[in-house]
Amino acid sequence: MYYGDMGYGYGYGYGYGFDPMYILVILMAILCMIASYRVSYVYKKYARIRSMSGMTGAQAAVEILRKNGIVDVTVQHVAGELTDHYDPRTKTVNLSDSTYDSRSVAAVGVAAHECGHVLQHHTGYIPLQLRTAIVPVASIGSKAGIPIIILGAFLSISPLINIGILVFSLAVLFQIVTLPVEFNASHRALVMLQEYGILGDDEVNDSRKVLTAAAMTYVASAASAVVQLLRLVMLYGRRNDD
Repeated sequence: MYYGDMGYGYGYGYGYGFDPMYILVILMAILCMIASYRVSYVYKKYARIRSMSGMTGAQAAVEILRKNGIVDVTVQHVAGELTDHYDPRTKTVNLSDSTYDSRSVAAVGVAAHECGHVLQHHTGYIPLQLRTAIVPVASIGSKAGIPIIILGAFLSISPLINIGILVFSLAVLFQIVTLPVEFNASHRALVMLQEYGILGDDEVNDSRKVLTAAAMTYVASAASAVVQLLRLVMLYGRRNDD
């Protein structure tokens, strides 16, 4: 998650000096863009390869849920491209335009990944439970953290800056906790696709490339968020030194 230079660097004690962390923030932003471009590129590449089973993403999801004896989760279509997600509140696997009716190895892999989240929820996977628990505060942190810090810097109120950093750190924690959740869901997906005969060995490898590219977007976002948090902490520390 990249927020960029919010214009408060000077107020944190750098004066007109060079901020080396700013370069790292920019590099992380570039990394996020590269990861986003790559997942789109890889998905489109394997979206052109039809699975040998002929299953659509929706059919693959239904089959995986059936194989695992999960009857209280439904598969439905949602608008958009790569907007696929599992909603534990409504117990729905939501598959996008590019996944629901597609018979490609990419679509089947993404659908299986979302079913991986279903199994995490069904078995009480702890990282998923933690991520779900911090969603409300993480949402507040991503939206309010930076504004609170800017307000604290503008008013020269150190406790307010501390609160802003703490709130923002909750959003960073969400990004970090997301990593094992996503990697585990992909692992579950690939195992099930192979064990259930939905995809052949070569097709599973193709799906793995799609899911790995998607996972790298989460890695890039988490790295960017951590760097931004470190920059805020360092800037605040230097301001105190002044």
